[in-house]
Amino acid sequence: MSTNGKLLDVQHVTVAFHIGGLLGGAKLLAVNDISFALDSDRPEIFTLAGESGSGKTTLSRLLLHDLDPTSGKVIFEGRDVATIKGRRDVMAFMKQVQPVFQNPFETFSPLRRVEEYLIDTATHFGRAKNRRAAAAVVDEALRQVGLSLEEVSKRYPHELSGGQIQRVSVARALIPQPRLILADEPVSMVDASLRMAIVNVFKRLRDEQRVSVIYITHDLATAYYISDRIAIMLRGYIVESGPVEAVLDRPLHPYTQLLQESVPKPAPEDQESWAKHIELGTLEAKEYTRVGCKYAGRCPHVMDICRQADPPDFFVDGRAVKCYLYADGPESGPQLIDRSTQGAAPAAQPQDLGKS
Repeated sequence: MSTNGKLLDVQHVTVAFHIGGLLGGAKLLAVNDISFALDSDRPEIFTLAGESGSGKTTLSRLLLHDLDPTSGKVIFEGRDVATIKGRRDVMAFMKQVQPVFQNPFETFSPLRRVEEYLIDTATHFGRAKNRRAAAAVVDEALRQVGLSLEEVSKRYPHELSGGQIQRVSVARALIPQPRLILADEPVSMVDASLRMAIVNVFKRLRDEQRVSVIYITHDLATAYYISDRIAIMLRGYIVESGPVEAVLDRPLHPYTQLLQESVPKPAPEDQESWAKHIELGTLEAKEYTRVGCKYAGRCPHVMDICRQADPPDFFVDGRAVKCYLYADGPESGPQLIDRSTQGAAPAAQPQDLGKS
């Protein structure tokens, strides 16, 4: 148990990569001075949202101990993750922090039956001493995601639907009884008609199993539906973060406002309103290497200072926003439209956001 009340504490982490030639290339900060924390005693769904190239996948690799930060620290239950070495410590960490990946068919070997993989997971992490005991553990995990061992028994991954195999992937992550699940684009390869089933699994895990979830996505509509808090990423930065209703109903950062204008406000009873697949544009490497605000080249409110220095975080309306517009307080920002009091805007087509 964490001694400071935090399950996860990300402290000013930066990841730098060298791009271009070895003699005269540039340094790209894929993750740039990012901080956030999850409480130990209050499970939540925290979303990292951003377009392709925003840095969210690099950040997820840090959180999974697959990559060390260039600077800063990732603290899990009071321990710096970078200090976790040796098989025993690594296994203990993996038992507590489990991933769910984008493509469920890459999680499982196509040459092995699904239940064999799950039974091996149960024995590998010490949940069972023999196959009979492991079968009971596996069946319990599958029932938490709306399946059973009987349903998947003797079946190979390709014999299950996309929705079924993704739920099996979540069940695999549950077998070690983790405290934190990192779900990286878990519904992007699932049909729209099945996305509600998958995201509702994460809500039940939070509410019934007290498992925290970091939900990584470019789909703001599903993020709105399931998140407690959200962080909007742009070119390695978190540009705005806070309660999901505040950030997506009343966005402060001009970039978040652009995204908000293109995504309908979701309603749980209206599956089509949030299940649409939203693409957030294409990577522009020049934005990563730009001095100052990474959004300055596209922002309608750009000022000279935006091109001179990275903006700090300003705290406005219960959230953090990285924008000089709020240097003099919330009244100094652009006029906002509160969509929580309006009907949902029409859904954007994927190419619309690419024009930004």
